[in-house]
Amino acid sequence: MSVKINSNYVENYAKEFSKQICDQYFSQKKYMTGHEIITLSPSPQVNFFIIKTIFEAWQLELEKLKSSPYFDYRDKSVHEALKDFMNVLSRTIKIERSYFEPLIIRAVIDSIALAIDPLTFYSNEFEKVQNNQVNQSLKENKKYYKWHNSLVFNLIDKAGLEQSQQAYKEALRVNFSNQKNSLEDFRILLNSMGQVRFIDFDEVMNNEIEEIKPEKTKAVEEKPIQEIPKQEIEVDNTFDKETSSQPIVNDNIERNDEFENDEDELYIENIAAFKQGNVATTANAIDPLQAWAKFETEEYSIMKGTIKELSESVGLNQRFMFTKELFDGNPDLMKHALKSIDTCESFVEAINLINDRFVGELKWDKNSDVVIEFLQLVFRKFDQKD
Repeated sequence: MSVKINSNYVENYAKEFSKQICDQYFSQKKYMTGHEIITLSPSPQVNFFIIKTIFEAWQLELEKLKSSPYFDYRDKSVHEALKDFMNVLSRTIKIERSYFEPLIIRAVIDSIALAIDPLTFYSNEFEKVQNNQVNQSLKENKKYYKWHNSLVFNLIDKAGLEQSQQAYKEALRVNFSNQKNSLEDFRILLNSMGQVRFIDFDEVMNNEIEEIKPEKTKAVEEKPIQEIPKQEIEVDNTFDKETSSQPIVNDNIERNDEFENDEDELYIENIAAFKQGNVATTANAIDPLQAWAKFETEEYSIMKGTIKELSESVGLNQRFMFTKELFDGNPDLMKHALKSIDTCESFVEAINLINDRFVGELKWDKNSDVVIEFLQLVFRKFDQKD
C-alpha cells in the first residue's frame, strides 16, 4: 500500500488538538507536571511521546555537558550522580503552556505517523542516532513506543544482527512484511485521539488509502467519534496492557491522588489477585534481614530514612520502569503498592507485605536489577529495620 499522509491536515489537526487540551488544563493551572502528562489525553501514545521529547531534550543538554574538557563524565561516581540528578528532575517537571503546547503538537504528529506508517516512522527513529547506537537507542526508548512496537522489540539485543542503521532497517522491513496483516488498523488506534477532537481519516489520507477489512471498521463506521465537551474527556490510563480509564483534568476541581470512592479502592485492593495461586515461596521470597544488611553498607547507610513518602518520591523514569517491569504495566497497581508500603512501620513489615502481595503474584526475580532498585527506595523510606 502506498502511504500518503496529508501533512497540512495533520499539522492543523495537531494544533487544534493541542489547543483543546491546553485550554482545558491551563484554565485552572499554570504549570504542567510530569505525573499529569502520563494521563493527559485518551491516547497513551501521545502522552508518552510528550515525555520522550522532554527526555530527548535532557539528553542533548547532557551531551553538551560531556563535551567539557575539564571533567571525566565516564567516572562511575559521576554517572551515578547524573542518574540521581535525572530522577530529581523527573519528579519536578514544571512546564508553562507556551512551552508545553508545541510538545503536544509534535507528539500528535508523530503518533499519527506511527499509527499509519510504522515502517517509515521507525526507520526515521534509527536515523536519529549514530550508526552503531541503534540498539542502545531502542533499549532506552522502548517504553515510549505503544503502537506497532512488535516491529522493533525483537530487534533489541538480537544475536547476529549487525550494529548498523542499514541492518536494523532491513530487519525492520522483514518484520513488517511478516506482521503487516496482523498489525492493528490505524483508525482503531487513532480513535483514542478522536475522543478529544474528531479526526477525518479521509482527509488524513487524501482519500487514497485502500479499504480495510469490514470487521475491523464496522464499529467505527456505525458510531463515528464526536467531539466531546471539555469537562468530560476520559483517558486510557495504561502503559501496555490494561484497559481501564479514568477522567483527566476537571477544570472545576483539583486533581486528587486518593481514590474517589470505595469501589475504586476495592478494585485496586483486588488487582494483585488477578493471577491465582502465585504466592511467594521460600525460594523466591525476599529475605528482609538480608536485604537490610545489604543496603546498610557504607554506601547506602546515610540514605536510610531519607524518603518520607514513597508514593511522592519515585522519579518519572523509575515510575515507567517499575510499572512495566514489576507491576504488569498497571500504574494503578504500582500506586497502590507504594501507598501500602507507606503505611508500614518498618522495613521488615514492608518487605513482608511485598512478598505477600507482589513477589509471587507478579513473578518478581528478587535478584534482578529492577527489584534491587525498588528495594533500595523502600530501604530509604525506613529508619528502623523492625
